Amino acid sequence: MISKKIQDALNDQVAYEFYSAHIYLSMSAYLESIDLPGLANWMRIQYQEEVFHAEKLFDYIIERDGRAILANWEAPPTEWKSPLDAFEGALAHEQKVTARFNKHMDLAIAEKDHASQIFLQWFVNEQVEEESTVRTIIQQLKMLGDSKAGIFQLDRELGQRTFTPPAATA
Repeated sequence: MISKKIQDALNDQVAYEFYSAHIYLSMSAYLESIDLPGLANWMRIQYQEEVFHAEKLFDYIIERDGRAILANWEAPPTEWKSPLDAFEGALAHEQKVTARFNKHMDLAIAEKDHASQIFLQWFVNEQVEEESTVRTIIQQLKMLGDSKAGIFQLDRELGQRTFTPPAATA
């Protein structure tokens, strides 16, 4: 059975993951509005990943005989200065998510909840990948500067991304 402290922390994270999903969907809408459908697609896939994360947390709470509770979340931003600004916002957001999962891991360690530690390790690893991927795109956008041909090529490349749910994990 999951402790009330961990249950509450993970329920809060479920809400934050849905908020994260809405940030990415909002970024997708912004990028569509400036005719960058490939970058918008990348954000739309990120939206799907965040929903997957929320559902993974939700299911874990239930699996541990806890009570999953959905909470409201604030409306996401809707405007950015540029594609670079949007991706820098995405990185800043992912860094907040990483900090939250680190706190959840600290709580699981303090509670001596080994099952939650193992479960949360997947998210800790996922955050390393999330930050690295966004950081790479930021670097590419910076290298391209105002190159319309370069942005066009990156847009086409990011438009190829598809969502594939991760394989079942421990």
